[in-house]
Amino acid sequence: MVEQHGYGRVNSRRVFRLMSTLIVLLMTAIAVVSCGDDSSPSEVASPSKEAEASPVAQSSPVPSNTVWLCRPGLENNPCETDLTATLIAADGSKTTEPFGVDRDRPIDCFYVYPTVSGQETMNANLNIDPEQTAIAVQQAARFSPVCKVYAPIYRQLTLKAINTAGVDLTAARDLAYADVVAAWQDYLANHNDGRGVVLIGHSQGTGMLTRLTTEEIDPKPEVRRLLVSALLIGGAVTVTIGKDVGGDFQKIPACRTETQTGCVVAYSSFNQPPPADSRFGRPRKTSSGAEPPADVEVLCVNPASLSGGTGDLRPYFPTEPFPGVLGQLGGAPPPESTPWVAYPGLYTSRCESAEGANWLQIDTTGIAGDTRPVVAQTIGPTWGLHLYDMGLAMGNLVDLVRKQAAAYSE
Repeated sequence: MVEQHGYGRVNSRRVFRLMSTLIVLLMTAIAVVSCGDDSSPSEVASPSKEAEASPVAQSSPVPSNTVWLCRPGLENNPCETDLTATLIAADGSKTTEPFGVDRDRPIDCFYVYPTVSGQETMNANLNIDPEQTAIAVQQAARFSPVCKVYAPIYRQLTLKAINTAGVDLTAARDLAYADVVAAWQDYLANHNDGRGVVLIGHSQGTGMLTRLTTEEIDPKPEVRRLLVSALLIGGAVTVTIGKDVGGDFQKIPACRTETQTGCVVAYSSFNQPPPADSRFGRPRKTSSGAEPPADVEVLCVNPASLSGGTGDLRPYFPTEPFPGVLGQLGGAPPPESTPWVAYPGLYTSRCESAEGANWLQIDTTGIAGDTRPVVAQTIGPTWGLHLYDMGLAMGNLVDLVRKQAAAYSE
């Protein structure tokens, strides 16, 4: 059962955060008005443009065109579902793990999903397809007992787009980002209410949230105060070589203790050193095609041991098959009657560095007689264990957010 916490009180710190949020939103609105009607010729049209341009807290809410995949009170919310799990031990014995919800979830989570759309265009539309629903269950639902999850639908680059060679995707990527930043401004103006927030992203979602953090959070103290943490998984968050800050973020450091807040957890998982042409673990070229700065490296924070060294992972995987192409790549789910299955004591993780790459090394514990299924590089060595980045450490990540929420709310 999830540990219960009492967060019913309203303290001066929360009031201060609320006032800070109102101030930053008002300042943003003033800045928008002062710019007049001039617009950049490269400006991307978005159905949420009005909300993006006018993030101001006032007596009437900011108009919202956001399509919410997950939001408190939403009917058929995939982020609030049955989390009952079957725990399978190394000897094959099984126990059922129920779940509980913290009485007063003190913080929010803002989740941006990875590339899942099987639509045939370069950018997906704003429909909620089975793939978006399934990935929200897989990656965001287990956080719902400790935070209120908000997840916008956005016009992401589709599977077709990222697998089409020789195409400039800059405009398509900007279009996707315009939806994400508009949803963020909508969330701040209409839903945040001074609450702390955890950013959660994977793959393309991490790319979107990395840009959002760089432009909208890291340089703005009033917004940065709201950041409990950022879980930016399966991407390429950079820091100055040998440092916990620099690179993408100048103010937001890596998380190194479980009670540290205002920090980032980032990693990409492999079960062997990533090859030279790996998609992850090394700094990427900029959106303009320029080489990354020579003084940065990809950040790796071990979710099972934030301060370093080796830790025990607590993996959770859904037992429902994933729809579409990605479901075929991932193979058949475990045949358990509960919605989730967990394999305690099966994996360990540690951050490794070699030949310019930083990655989260995943190893099995090798317990004698252990026949539990083990994840594999189902889409090749350049991707590593990308499909399982979050599931392998889901228990660790949820527990971390619970502890950070408590520390932030003190």
